[in-house]
Amino acid sequence: MITLKLTYMTKKLLITTILLFSSLFVFADEGMWLPSQIAQRIADMQSKGFKLTAEDIYSVNNSSLKDAIVHFNGGCTGEIISNEGLLITNHHCGYSQIQSHSSVEHDYLRDGFWAMSRAEELPNKNLKVSFLEYMEDVTDKVLAGYDPAMTEQEREALVKKNSDQIKKDAESKGKGLQARVAPLYYGNQYFVWVYKVFTDVRLVGAPPSSIGKFGGDTDNWMWPRHTGDFSLFRIYAGKDNEPAAYSPDNVPYKPKRSFKINASGIKEGDFTLVYGFPGRTNEYLMSDAVRYTAELSNPHKIKLRTLRLDIQNREMEKDPAVRIQYASKNANVSNAWKKWQGEMKGIYKMKAIENKQEFEAKFTEWSKGKPEYEGLVEKFTALYAALEPLAFVADYQKEAINAVEILSYAANPKKDSAAFYKDYFQPIDKDIFIALFTEYDKSVSDQYKAPYFKETLSKYGSVEAWADDLFNDESLAKAAQVYVETNRYFNDNIKPQIDSINYELALLYRTYMRGQIEYNKVNRGTRVFYPDANSTLRVAYGSVKGYSPSDAVYYTPVSSLEGIMQKDNPQIYDYNIPQKLRDLYAAKDYGVWEVDGSVPVAFIATNHTSGGNSGSPVLDANGNLIGVNFDRVWEGTMSDVVFDPDVCRNIALDIRYALFLIDKLAGAQHLLDEMEIIR
Repeated sequence: MITLKLTYMTKKLLITTILLFSSLFVFADEGMWLPSQIAQRIADMQSKGFKLTAEDIYSVNNSSLKDAIVHFNGGCTGEIISNEGLLITNHHCGYSQIQSHSSVEHDYLRDGFWAMSRAEELPNKNLKVSFLEYMEDVTDKVLAGYDPAMTEQEREALVKKNSDQIKKDAESKGKGLQARVAPLYYGNQYFVWVYKVFTDVRLVGAPPSSIGKFGGDTDNWMWPRHTGDFSLFRIYAGKDNEPAAYSPDNVPYKPKRSFKINASGIKEGDFTLVYGFPGRTNEYLMSDAVRYTAELSNPHKIKLRTLRLDIQNREMEKDPAVRIQYASKNANVSNAWKKWQGEMKGIYKMKAIENKQEFEAKFTEWSKGKPEYEGLVEKFTALYAALEPLAFVADYQKEAINAVEILSYAANPKKDSAAFYKDYFQPIDKDIFIALFTEYDKSVSDQYKAPYFKETLSKYGSVEAWADDLFNDESLAKAAQVYVETNRYFNDNIKPQIDSINYELALLYRTYMRGQIEYNKVNRGTRVFYPDANSTLRVAYGSVKGYSPSDAVYYTPVSSLEGIMQKDNPQIYDYNIPQKLRDLYAAKDYGVWEVDGSVPVAFIATNHTSGGNSGSPVLDANGNLIGVNFDRVWEGTMSDVVFDPDVCRNIALDIRYALFLIDKLAGAQHLLDEMEIIR
């Protein structure tokens, strides 16, 4: 029978674990730190120029910087820049909303959009923003009743039961609250995050894509960068200032905190703080997992996405309507495609696989005679050997079979047909079907293919003939059958094996995580130990700094309008800027945003960021907004797995470029008037 009292040994284990994961001692720019534990980092931050306190960054009882930050629709970050709920995030974060309001007649992607009054601000279906109310270490509550004699399944059931109760209790304490209980350090620690969620969020402004996506796929992940990657939204609330469903009667939200904007400029060496919601990192992976990523998974996924992009780009160039339909989809496919290429290069350059193997050999030697840790590395090796062929099939299931649009749509009768067909072009999808299914048939071993796939391909004789019948049929039944049958086989036969192995790996990682930290302490090592990103609010700090990507090359950390004009080319879609920006440049009409005869556009810094940090505020030493994070440099994209302080740089929009565009391009002085700008 499970007791609700913690035994003495269990209490001792919990205390040891909490102490182990709270006494982290790194003094580099690497790391994504929990706001509630930033007091442990504040001395290092202040030694590097930060002027505020830990309480200024995160406080439950008083207004703090966290209260000006939102999780933007679950995938990006945004920040409040006025006392009337005005929010800035990236253009690419608001891209699907901008696209959804666009048509050939009103092409906001091409022309931009600016609401000149509150009445013109556009509501967005299914868009939400979440403010973190508080976070709390609930390790003892989650594991209340745990006994070391329990099986892992019993432990999981207990964790779920306790977590559900913690979540229920938290959400009952206020309107619009949503809670999440999640593990850190592979389940050695647990936190609850409690958010207040607003669902009436309206589009206020966005520059044309020729500015917001300037450079397109060519410049994506690269430095120097000249992209005006921002969009503006406004949060609306009920008259009680609490979350409310969309209504014309709602009013602009009055935030607890909004950022002052520092328009006085930045220079190399200045302190920077990024405060946002990084998505997922895997800094503590075994060498076998990193090798699979670099040598097998990424190369094949890149190949499959190249096929998709080539087809989409070909058709988008032919027809403006198709370009609008596939603008957001194309950007989504391209983003990871290019990131994976940089990640592979960085892993090899840093010798990440070899370095991890070297550590694993030392850990193996050290662990001899320690029952908790002995034999761990060997167990990992065996499990990853079993996982690799199955993971390869999973990659192809996702990137080939399930990447064909009509298949997943046909299999889901609840999908909004009007919304689907508004942004669907059958010739693209048919050619993608042919390309991807051909690669799937060629690359995946017959033993892992669904019998339905093999039988159907045999019946038609070729993928092309299969496609002709599938896409010429007015009924969606055949498309639905392809999706259902291939996924049923995968889910019934492949996925259970993957889940079983991953389950065993998760247990090993929980122990290995403790072992790494213990090994590091015993050997007086300097390894950085911070929790992997999991889409929860984190603090990263560093400084404005250039870098050297290769021999005899050094990139300075600030780009300007001059670089835009050097790249401007009306013949190339991604570099064809609006004529009005050319006119402003020709007249040198920069207003108060001029710096040394130009306008600053973007800058790089040493902050540790990841996907999800898009739109995060970049703050100065006094907590004022100086930029909006939007990317990483290509040479540093391996930072989700291994961080290199020499080349890992985050890329941020200089806030002065956004202000210049709002002022001179949009003529939206009313928006500037509601901001608090320090010059």
